Amino acid sequence: MTIRVVVVDDQALVRAGFRVLVDSSPDFAVVGEAADGQEALAVIQATSPDVVLMDVRMPVVDGLEATRRIAGSEEFGGTRVLILTTFDLDEYVFQALRAGASGFLLKDTPPDDLLAAIRVIAAGDALLAPSVTRRLIADYVSRPDSPAPLSTTVLDVLTDREREVLCSVARGESNTELAAALHMSTATAKTHVSRLLSKLDARDRAQLVVIAYEAGLVTPR
Repeated sequence: MTIRVVVVDDQALVRAGFRVLVDSSPDFAVVGEAADGQEALAVIQATSPDVVLMDVRMPVVDGLEATRRIAGSEEFGGTRVLILTTFDLDEYVFQALRAGASGFLLKDTPPDDLLAAIRVIAAGDALLAPSVTRRLIADYVSRPDSPAPLSTTVLDVLTDREREVLCSVARGESNTELAAALHMSTATAKTHVSRLLSKLDARDRAQLVVIAYEAGLVTPR
């Protein structure tokens, strides 16, 4: 099955570079490009991609607002967003995760890693394994100007075991890693994560991480 990709960046040269890279893989196809978030929404509506490579700082409508609209609309329910950014945009990246992005990568990520990330997100997972992601979230939520925390009551629907699984997810552990840590099968771990997504009305694992931090289940180290 071909993974359909839309590239969104206000620099034409950057878009061209990503298009060449993505199209070089036989299981990918770039089905559209956009120079800003508003244009991106129209392109996504017309092409129904699996994954959007989204820049953050763009004119007209930036990547944050575009991501928020994509995640908040049933019309775009099958489309997931991968934020591409640089280190100096940490706070924007966290806001994008809260808005519904499925993960992020730095723009200087090796080509093979970017292609692997697109496959991960297209499969319905979130790109949260890199330690930089966990550090970014931990640093951001500890800031004085971070978003107001969620009430701990949002976690009342969870069993003790599900809370343990949520903690593991918040540490960036994969299903295999959390299964080993909690002495369960990978299939059982996957089932627990699916239940967490349903109970907490989360889009994917990225949203579970945000909820875990903002509800105080886990705290920055």
